Amino acid sequence: MSVELLEIRRRTVANYAGRAEDFWEGTRGHDVEQNIDALLGALGEGSHRILDLGCGPGRDLLTFTERGHEAVGLDATPPFVEMARAHSGCEVLQQDFLALDLRLASFDGIFANASLFHVPSGQLPRVLKELAAALRPAGVLFSSNPRGNNEEGWRGERYGVFHDLASWQRFLGDAGFVEVEHYYRPRGLPRSEQPWLASVWRKYGS
Repeated sequence: MSVELLEIRRRTVANYAGRAEDFWEGTRGHDVEQNIDALLGALGEGSHRILDLGCGPGRDLLTFTERGHEAVGLDATPPFVEMARAHSGCEVLQQDFLALDLRLASFDGIFANASLFHVPSGQLPRVLKELAAALRPAGVLFSSNPRGNNEEGWRGERYGVFHDLASWQRFLGDAGFVEVEHYYRPRGLPRSEQPWLASVWRKYGS
């Protein structure tokens, strides 16, 4: 891994780690039911094995478990991993998005809520293909990212890429996904007041 990528990983993870408790208090009450429903709706009936990619302190892991699914978390920030395990009782992997080590065809769904935008655009094709490989046939990827005009770089001590819809569709299509749906959040507001782009994707050829 290049020095630049190591620095992106180090600074971004360190920023989250340094304010882990504040982050938990500020996000534990966030309503992401629309996003969870979008993933589960695409997966269909039954119990599913779901990877919460960038699970943070584990809020959504608990929700998936309470709905009857097997949830596995993944996060690079050590305090978040500890908090998520304690909060949810789920298995939580401590892995970095830039160095994933996931078993092939081991998940029905991947829930990437406010996480993949931290992946530099030059690394995104590889990361998306690794996520596709970790999905079972007919597997589904949900993503929600802060949208923009494809700006990339540092915002404070966190690195991010702010994709527009066309850019995100191109990345996912090239990685072997077909779009199920997309929408903007929070719902019910004018587009200018909807900073989040959410989308649901199915593994191609499944």
